[in-house]
Amino acid sequence: MPHLSPSDELSKPAQEKLLQVAREALKAAAAGKAYNPPAVADTQLLEEGAAFVTLHKHGELRGCIGSLEAYQPLIEDVAENARSAALRDPRFPPVTPDEVAAIHIEISVLTKPEPMYFKSEDDLLEQIQPYEDGLVLQEGRRRGTFLPLVWQQLPDKKEFLMHLKHKAGLPVDYWSESVRVYRYRTQVFEENRSR
Repeated sequence: MPHLSPSDELSKPAQEKLLQVAREALKAAAAGKAYNPPAVADTQLLEEGAAFVTLHKHGELRGCIGSLEAYQPLIEDVAENARSAALRDPRFPPVTPDEVAAIHIEISVLTKPEPMYFKSEDDLLEQIQPYEDGLVLQEGRRRGTFLPLVWQQLPDKKEFLMHLKHKAGLPVDYWSESVRVYRYRTQVFEENRSR
């Protein structure tokens, strides 16, 4: 079962630094400028990590992009995904400089996705833990993921799975023996709402 052990939990200073880096990367992206995160000594930020950066504007989603697997230092992953969420989320136009102040940033740091073992779709549904599990569903080259945050919009397990299949480009009633599902957990933190 994936879970964040106390040693995995990011310290408050590490969280603050990542939010600052995401904010600076967002500003630079909107202004059409390059951005490199500052040099840091914090080992938590220098270890390979995978994160999603979610942008909200007036309470509405404005962009969300992330990594499922860790392949670069966490601080760089956050900077890159903040930039991508601002410019490359296909659901939204790029963020403009005059929007930046109205945008609220949330970061989800992921545990390593672990495979789930199940005999049927009902067996899979039985094992899923709402509000805790993030899921990756894969069938051949098709793949989709939902962060644990998505449970707030889709609290029903069956509905959650149907929407996840749709996101992966599959029919909502699709099932086959070759479907693979992985689960992960997240540590979520966000900017102060009084910004």
